[in-house]
Amino acid sequence: MAFLGDFLAGYYLWIKALHIISVIFWIAGMAYLPRLFVYHAESEPGSDKSETFKVMERRLLRGIVNPSMVAAFILGGLMLAINPALFSDHWMQVKLVLVLAMGGIHGAFSRWRKEFERDENRRPARFYRIVNEVPLVLVIVIVLLAVPKPF
Repeated sequence: MAFLGDFLAGYYLWIKALHIISVIFWIAGMAYLPRLFVYHAESEPGSDKSETFKVMERRLLRGIVNPSMVAAFILGGLMLAINPALFSDHWMQVKLVLVLAMGGIHGAFSRWRKEFERDENRRPARFYRIVNEVPLVLVIVIVLLAVPKPF
C-alpha cells in the first residue's frame, strides 16, 4: 500500500481536483433529486407528468449522482492512501462519518426513487421538502471540517 501512496503522490493535486469536481456533481444531484420528488409527490400516479418525473429521476440518479458518488469515494480513498496520517486527525474522522451519512441519504434517495417508479410513494411533498435540506446541511459541515480543519 505504501508503494501505491508513493506512486500516486505525484498526482495528488490532480486527484484532489477530480475529487472536488466529483463531490460538486454528487451534491448538485443530491440537492436536485429530492426537489424532483417534491414535484413528483404532487403529481397523479400514472399521469404523463408522473411518468416524466420517473425518467428524470432515473437519469439523474444513474447518470450523474451514482457515478459522481463512486468517483468521490474512490478519489477520496486515493487521497487517504497517499496521506494515511489524515486518519488520525479528528476533523477527518468526523468528516468521514458525515460522508458515510451522506452515502446513507443517497441510499434512501435511491430507494424512494424506486418507490416512485412503482407508483408506491406514500410520503407527502412536505416530507421531501424537509429531506431536501439534509444533503445541503451535511455538505456545509463537511466543507467546514475539510477547509479550516477546526480540530
